[in-house]
This record gives sequence, C-alpha cells and structure tokens, in this order.
Amino acid sequence: MSQAISAVGCYLPLLRLDRAAAAKALRFSGLGGRASGHRAVAGWDEDPVTLAVEAARGFAPSDRLVFASTSAPFTEREHATLVAAGLGFAETIRTSDVSGSRRCGVGALLDALLSSGDVIVTAGEKRPTRAGQPANLAWADGGAAVTVSAEGPARLIGHASRSHDMLDVYASRDVPTPYAAEERFVRDTAGALIADVTRAACRAAGVQPAQIRHAAVHEPLPGMWRDIARRIGTGATNHAEILFAKAGDLGAAHTLFALSMALAAAAPGDVVLLAGFGSGCDALVLEVTGVVPGAENSVAALDSGMVLTDFVRFLSLSGSLNLDFGVRSEFEQKAQAAVSERHARDAMAFLGGRDEAGNIQFPKTRIPVRPGAKGAESLEDVRLADTSAKVVSVTADRLNFTPDPPFWFGLVQFDGGARILMELTDADADGFAVGDPLTMRFRIKSQDRRRGMRTYFWKGAPAVRPRMEG
Repeated sequence: MSQAISAVGCYLPLLRLDRAAAAKALRFSGLGGRASGHRAVAGWDEDPVTLAVEAARGFAPSDRLVFASTSAPFTEREHATLVAAGLGFAETIRTSDVSGSRRCGVGALLDALLSSGDVIVTAGEKRPTRAGQPANLAWADGGAAVTVSAEGPARLIGHASRSHDMLDVYASRDVPTPYAAEERFVRDTAGALIADVTRAACRAAGVQPAQIRHAAVHEPLPGMWRDIARRIGTGATNHAEILFAKAGDLGAAHTLFALSMALAAAAPGDVVLLAGFGSGCDALVLEVTGVVPGAENSVAALDSGMVLTDFVRFLSLSGSLNLDFGVRSEFEQKAQAAVSERHARDAMAFLGGRDEAGNIQFPKTRIPVRPGAKGAESLEDVRLADTSAKVVSVTADRLNFTPDPPFWFGLVQFDGGARILMELTDADADGFAVGDPLTMRFRIKSQDRRRGMRTYFWKGAPAVRPRMEG
C-alpha cells in the first residue's frame, strides 16, 4: 500500500517583476515573450537552497530528506545536507539530491510515496537566463516542499511514468542558460505525451479523467492545459497555470507548489491530478480525505509581495546583467573549512545557548556573557530561527558593498533575551524602523565568486509582507 502526503509547504521571494514593465523596456527589440502577470524574483542573497529551506519551515524531522533542483549551486557538495542543517535536523537524517530535469521533484515525490518511512521532498529553483529570452520573464524563483508518511489526508491511488528524451529545452554546464525548441513542435509533441501518461495514471487509479476536480500539471509552454484537458476529457482547474500567471514557472518546484494550491482548493473526496514534465512525464492521481496542513499558505504566498518595475534591477538580481560595483566590491570572502567545521551547525540552524540563569546568547561561549558568571557552563540549545524579534537600532548603509543597495543592518532583540547585530533583508518601500517586528530568513551570508563558494546564515526580515497590488 502506498504512503500519503501529510503536509505541504511553499515559498516565494518578496519581489514580483511586472512583466508589462519589462516588456515595455524591451519594446524596441521585439524580444521578451509574455507581457502579462508577474515573475517571482529572488533577492541576491537567495538561491535554491535558501528557497527550499523556507518552503520546509515548520516541518517535523523525518527519516529522509530529498532536495530537487536543476539550478543548485554546487557540483561537489550535497545540497540536501545544507537544507537539513538549515532546518535544524539531526545529522542522522538520510539526505540525497535529485536533478537532471524539471520533473525531478515530482519523481522524488513519487519515489517517496512508493517507499516507506517519513520523507521530506524539497525543491528550489533560481535558473539562469539571458536578457531577451522568453525564459527570462517566464521562468521564476521559488521553493516547495512535501512531507510523506504512512498516514495523511492525500493518498496516492494511481500513477504512470514515461521516460522520453524530448529536447523542448535544455541547458548544460558549458552553456547554463536554456536553449528552447520551436513552440509548435513542443505544443504538439509534449501535449500528446502528457495526455497519454495522464490517461494511464487514471486507468491505474481506477478513475475516469472526468472525475478529476483539481490538477497541478506543469505545462511545457503557457496555455497548453486547455488542449491537454480536452485530450483526456477533464474540466479540472489547473493550478499550475494560475501559478505561472501570478509568479512564473518555478522549474522543479512548480508542480509541488501548484499541488499545495490544488490541495488548498480541494474538498474531502476530490480527486487531484499531479503531473511533472521534463525528459518524460510522471503523473500521479491522489484522493483527498481531509485538510492538508500547510496547503492554505500557498494562497498567502501568492497574494503577498512587492511589485518590481525596475527592469535593470531585475536583470542584476537575476544574474542576467553583471554590474561593475567598483573597488568596494573587491574584497575576499573565503570560507575556511576549519571554521565551518567548528561553527556551521550553530550558524546554519541558528542555535543560541541558554545558560544556567536562563539568559539566551548567540554565539555560544564556554563562559556565559552574563555579568557575574563564575566560570564555564553547559549551554542548552535554543533555536533562534523560530523566535520572534524586533529592531532595536537600524542603519541603511550605502558605502558598504551589497549587490542590492542599501546594506541594511541593526541590533535585533529576540524574545527571551538574546540581542544580536544582524543583517536585515527584504526591506519594503518604507525600509526598517526601530520597534519593527521581525522574522528570521535563511539566506546567503557571503559569496566567494573566485572560488565558487558561498556561506549561509540567517537575516532579519519584516514579520509581515505587504499585499500584492493589482
């Protein structure tokens, strides 16, 4: 008997590019692609790892964690290990990465549902594109996560797969930006493939396509769902289509994020179709028996954010434009292996220490920092990443280098006593002020571009995001 989905999670960056504004900037060239809706844009300090961690926040530890991405930064460093560390899980958890196509997240979910034990499947994407490519505005950044266990309110009742090397789009280490095939070919060929696999999954589940109430089908190109739905005979809403319009194509995270949306809209007894595409297709048919924890957060994630109309800023943040920030940006940020070995656990999980008098501090020290401490004490772990905080002092610095000025930092007071000088991120139009409530976000701390290395830590961000306008 297959396992079930017990919880879901999703995350989008703060910024949403207005595609119409981008299309206007590109009007002279006739390039750019789709000119409506929004495209989620990761900050300079966000990457597939940080996006996956944010999506899985709040999940309980499991037996195994899988990370799915086609844009993960390292070729020799396991990303699932970093995600598990950011979530504060014990090192006894089994971890693995999957990649190779944008359906890798759905494939990992199917493997988890057909296996045993508690499994967390995470996905994060921040795919490189070139300015002017349709993918530059269509592809987006985001994360999603799913918990699988023996019991849960969404159970797998049927599935089908097809492995097929279709060159609708490809990228490589030699040329990391995508090369896309002619659209008519993709629509005709991929549409038929997805329809065939979906029908096979329905037969395996013992249901008719007309019984499907909600779908999360990753379209290779926008607007393909209508033809696919006609081919298989369903009138289900495709939440992946809605996600594309509001946030863009999230790659390996797209179908899992759309699954959260479908489960949020589904009622007990509904049949949900999930299909991932890329070098073939995996189709899953799920039966919903109750409310899925975390599904409702997908609505909040889509409806909160800040519209970005500055096309040059978008190009810089997405890596499509390499700005020369001058001598201020020329400094070494080399990560030392020995330092990482000593401090990475506490830094990645943001673990402070509680001394014998109940005071909380970060970082930990052999002798507590409280006045009157007599000597060494054993400090109890306290995860500050999940602790409320507020701004005590704040500075917006335009002299220190940051890829997205200004450089915000300040003194942050945590509930329970810890007070830390920290970087702040995700500033809205009003910036930060003393007394503002904060939540912690897992982010890139430093990047050593010469050696291809990056370190991670936590930063303070506004506790409440603004609602999207329009």
